[in-house]
Amino acid sequence: MTTERILIIDDEETLCEVLKLNLENEGYDVDTALSAEEALKLDIRRYSLILLDIMMGEISGIRFAKMLKSDIGTADIPIIFCTARDSEDDMVKGLNLGADDYITKPYTIRNVIARVKSVLRRTSGYKITGNLNRLAVDGLILDLDLKTCSVDGVEVKLTKKEFELLAFLITNKGKICSRDQILTNVWSDEVIVLDRTIDVNITRIRQKIGEYGACIITRAGFGYGFRY
Repeated sequence: MTTERILIIDDEETLCEVLKLNLENEGYDVDTALSAEEALKLDIRRYSLILLDIMMGEISGIRFAKMLKSDIGTADIPIIFCTARDSEDDMVKGLNLGADDYITKPYTIRNVIARVKSVLRRTSGYKITGNLNRLAVDGLILDLDLKTCSVDGVEVKLTKKEFELLAFLITNKGKICSRDQILTNVWSDEVIVLDRTIDVNITRIRQKIGEYGACIITRAGFGYGFRY
């Protein structure tokens, strides 16, 4: 299992080091940056979660979050704001930007760790569990050996291509897959496939998997993705 990687961005160096030590003790890979400018020198796309201060230097945490959310490659990375700005307006503004949680200072390390685990559980996408090769997103389960799909314990009938398309999107959770990528990986054995074929299959899958259908997102001009 790949270790989840966390980026801490805060101009308080001591705080960064304390958080880093404690999160590493929980089994995470952790990097730190003392400013948004320093963080931008890193490959942000490789992180599973970002702990972000609001009040920093030239680029504030709010501005940095807007930059991430406007970039397709980083838009799906969960963000937890950790800040001394504790007014309701600040909190609402942060959450409206797409932040997954908002922790006010001073906070306990125990609280931060609990929030991190909670957000990662909600956004971790798929997992391989037990001896069965399967993709699981809460109650949505694809058994890759038996080729079955179930939602909250109830089997859902998918065609072969619907199953393969859904499995491909979940496997690439957090990324936008282009039509060419989808065609190559799902319809590689077909001679001619119209773009409309993908759209029709996406529509059918959304209808069949109930509330999880909302996890399949469309980015006009780019393709489809799975976000949870």
